[in-house]
Amino acid sequence: MDSRARFGIVFLPESLRGFGELCREAETAGFDWLGVADSQSVFRELYVALALAARETSRIRLGPLVTNPLTRHLVVTASAISSVDELSGGRAVLGLGSGDSAIFTLGAPPATVAGLEEAVVTLGRLTAGAVVERDGRRWRVHRSTRRVPVYLAAEGPRTLELAGRVADGVIVGLGLTPEVIRLSLDAIERGARAAGRNPADLDVWWFAKTNVADTREAAVAPIRMALAASANHAFRFTLEGKGIPPDLHERIRGLQREYDSHQHEIAGAGNEALTDRWELTEFLRDRFGIAGTPEDCTAQIRRAMSAGARQFIVTSFVPDPRVFMRRWMNEVAAAVGG
Repeated sequence: MDSRARFGIVFLPESLRGFGELCREAETAGFDWLGVADSQSVFRELYVALALAARETSRIRLGPLVTNPLTRHLVVTASAISSVDELSGGRAVLGLGSGDSAIFTLGAPPATVAGLEEAVVTLGRLTAGAVVERDGRRWRVHRSTRRVPVYLAAEGPRTLELAGRVADGVIVGLGLTPEVIRLSLDAIERGARAAGRNPADLDVWWFAKTNVADTREAAVAPIRMALAASANHAFRFTLEGKGIPPDLHERIRGLQREYDSHQHEIAGAGNEALTDRWELTEFLRDRFGIAGTPEDCTAQIRRAMSAGARQFIVTSFVPDPRVFMRRWMNEVAAAVGG
């Protein structure tokens, strides 16, 4: 197994002006994966942004981080990601989850575990050019010839096991403490072995809310809205089986009650104050974040690696993502062998 850390990055395209250049800089900095968020009511259109990214890069893998099976028909999603795959020369990957602000801003419920399983399997077949029969109808994406890998975003035992059963890879969003990493890997392994798969064949990435600055406080303050988003999403269905201290349950539910999906991941918006109001900032930073000085971040990554994590999706939800990318790769990734 490769002992180096690898890093991907996810962007929230609030504007498409200069977005292609930003993607090119991410590739030049050395990131291995470029993801784009999908939230039609909050950010710019996912597949327009990915088309720009594909045209401006040549090496980096790219795709949604993440889309959902509800706001677009599965055939539409398969056609869109296959088009990005063609435009990028075969570099597309499809990140899929149950849905967050993209569906909550519509007042719709998230996808069920059964719905996710069907979507993962169906999207894999459609991008490979197969005919899919469903509810007496025949679906096909013509001119789609390469099966685009499907990665499942998972935040609990059931979805982690599902990813182990049916997905090509996993984007783990349950947290980054050693205990949570081991819990997550165990669930993925259970799912894989139940389906007769080798867990080592799955490509596992860990989602981290990140920032690097000269002090820990300066790094954490701008990403509080991202930490609040993690608490709202990862703990929304249940708090059981997720390694959460019982004395924090009511505080987390309070944060979730006040969370505004229309301000999802937006710096300076109302969600930013929730982690302090409910006295959860430190817990969420340690659970979901890699944020602090370069030395702080390096220590957190090494701790996560000692528990079995190797590949990390980092966020760029800071005032100047270009400065963040340079500091992260030069001062953090280089120190851990990324």
